[in-house]
Amino acid sequence: MKTYLPIARAFRPQLQTESDNEIIPLEKQTEPQRREPTNASNHQQTCPQDFHALLREMSASLAEQRVEMRHLQRENEAQTAKLKELELQKAELERQKTEVQRQKIEVQSRKIELEKLKKQLQASLLASGSGTIGPFNTQTPLVFRHVVSNIGNAYNPNTGFFIATVRGAYHFEIYVAGYGHASHPSAAALIKNGEVICVAYDHRPSNFGSSAHGTTLLLEVGDVVFMRLWANSWIYDDENHYSTFSGHLLFTM
Repeated sequence: MKTYLPIARAFRPQLQTESDNEIIPLEKQTEPQRREPTNASNHQQTCPQDFHALLREMSASLAEQRVEMRHLQRENEAQTAKLKELELQKAELERQKTEVQRQKIEVQSRKIELEKLKKQLQASLLASGSGTIGPFNTQTPLVFRHVVSNIGNAYNPNTGFFIATVRGAYHFEIYVAGYGHASHPSAAALIKNGEVICVAYDHRPSNFGSSAHGTTLLLEVGDVVFMRLWANSWIYDDENHYSTFSGHLLFTM
């Protein structure tokens, strides 16, 4: 037969030991055993402390992040200012580069103008008086004695040769004049290194006439340009300088 304890005794607080599973009445429990149930309340008291510590740690972390953000912001502002300064410097360099290029072009233009002045010829056939040269059976070089301008001394008044001293484009003009004759025209050719380039020609049986021609030549250093009287032709000149030989440098190349 099973024996049942009274209900009051069944619900009396008891503690079972791990050694012999004995149920110890509450009044017989030792002091440490009575204190064990208070661990939960102690834990509840510890949790707020841990929570406050966590809050302090989070606050400190946020403060550090704010400081770091301010530092990054200042660095960003400094970098932006530096970038603007670099952009201004770049714009200034571009402006200076453009100005230097413009000055180079201007210097080159002035140089070309100076070269033009350095290579300029204007001469007429006779140094003084009046007279006719020719006719001859063969082509004969003409020497223009009356030199109006010979800037750069490219023209030799003793030989009648214009010798290029720089490579470039040169423009030449020739004029011939003479009295009309049934058998003798007034004609002369512009010669480059022995090659006929162009001819100024006028033929009439009477009266006075003239002719002109011009051309632009690419000359190398040392090329020779001169005028040659056409065979069986004559040419006239006087103090009015009807027959002339002129040339000048257009630009170097």
